[in-house]
Amino acid sequence: MDKKVLVVDDEQSIVTLLQYNLEQSGFKVVTAMDGEEGKNLALLEEPDLIILDLMLPKLDGIEVCKQLRQQKVLTPILMLTAKDDEFDKVLGLELGADDYMTKPFSPREVIARVKAILRRSQFQLEAKETEHEESDALKIAEIKIYPEHYEAFFGEEQIELTPKEFELLLYLARHKGRVLTRDQLLSAVWNYDFAGDTRIVDVHISHLREKIEPNTKKPVYIKTIRGLGYKLEEPKGE
Repeated sequence: MDKKVLVVDDEQSIVTLLQYNLEQSGFKVVTAMDGEEGKNLALLEEPDLIILDLMLPKLDGIEVCKQLRQQKVLTPILMLTAKDDEFDKVLGLELGADDYMTKPFSPREVIARVKAILRRSQFQLEAKETEHEESDALKIAEIKIYPEHYEAFFGEEQIELTPKEFELLLYLARHKGRVLTRDQLLSAVWNYDFAGDTRIVDVHISHLREKIEPNTKKPVYIKTIRGLGYKLEEPKGE
């Protein structure tokens, strides 16, 4: 079945360009011209991915992203903006966007980014149809991570993670006990994206702590190593 992409942008030329190129690449496309319509279509159409402009009438992209995540909609979001603004970049990702592109862009680059995001999220879909094997799991105290299924659990409860949050947790777990610098994490998890902008790492570490730490003010899993970076470790008993 064709993957469905929701494009939300108030520039008709951008919508037409993206719709044409996505359809040529085999995607089904739904479009919206303002944030309110985009949010409603995201809930109604249940797309596989959302391409969301930052500057929109009625609701801006940040607010759409925020409201969808508050409603537990975990659909991957690729944020677009005409401004190469680092604050917007960090804020968008902090509120749950999975990736970020700056206008002007080439259609080929958008398609490549869309396919990469969907490849990651495909693991999550396949996981729903597969029983977990205990041997598959990476275990750190109460946390179990299933790399093949893109799922993580705290005790018996599944942790709701965006694709980037999962990749960051997995990388930390695979290097348990090692101090990893922000630049190392940026390179490993984000590849070529956001080169040098290590605040992106801090934002995602903060998100992970909110989801796995019993007390975010006194983290026992993800430790900050001052002046260096972060380390994932087993909580020490009292």
